[in-house]
Amino acid sequence: MTALLRYQTALLLRSQRWLPPVILYAVFLGVGVQSGQPVLDSLGYTAAALLPVAAWLVRICVTGEPPAARACVSAASGPARAHLAALLTALFAAALLGTAATLIVTVISRHATNDHRLPVSPLRAGAAGLLATLVCALLGTAVGALTNRPLLRSPGRAVPTMLLAALLSTVAAGSPAHAAVSGLVTGSESGRIPVSPLPPAAAALLTTAAFAIACALNGRRSP
Repeated sequence: MTALLRYQTALLLRSQRWLPPVILYAVFLGVGVQSGQPVLDSLGYTAAALLPVAAWLVRICVTGEPPAARACVSAASGPARAHLAALLTALFAAALLGTAATLIVTVISRHATNDHRLPVSPLRAGAAGLLATLVCALLGTAVGALTNRPLLRSPGRAVPTMLLAALLSTVAAGSPAHAAVSGLVTGSESGRIPVSPLPPAAAALLTTAAFAIACALNGRRSP
């Protein structure tokens, strides 16, 4: 698996297809996050914006190989393992991107509630922001896994479905991402920093199930 992860990472970096989602994420943060804004509000925006980016990174990773190369890798390591390596590469890339953004936003933001009356610990705020970022990275990759090959192979179906699923995963009540981001926004009003294991645990379970489904189907279908 280590060799497959190195291969998928090199493929992602050399393709430069990661540039559009990363640039779009930077633009979102540049527009929505300003220096001196309340830290928890800014961290919530940072985490929520990562979810569609994570789904986009999955699409890049699972469609980046030419068919002949995909067939060779699948024959050498097994189609399920090869697909899992692509999904994990997208997850690691999204988590790394979100972690870097969270740290920057924590540093430049105002460590207070949105009414500027109560102080907010930057360390606790950063930890809560990292948890929310992890939830959105996990859920975004789950969305990408279920809306791209091998389940949906046509770009005309996969891309709109992926974008709609990413939007619903962010705003729908009951979604782990919605719970994590809403907790940060609520904390910015009350000064209480939310630290709950439920959204990360739920996101991890959903992502594991999505990866298992995608890898199992990929193992049954031809590359």
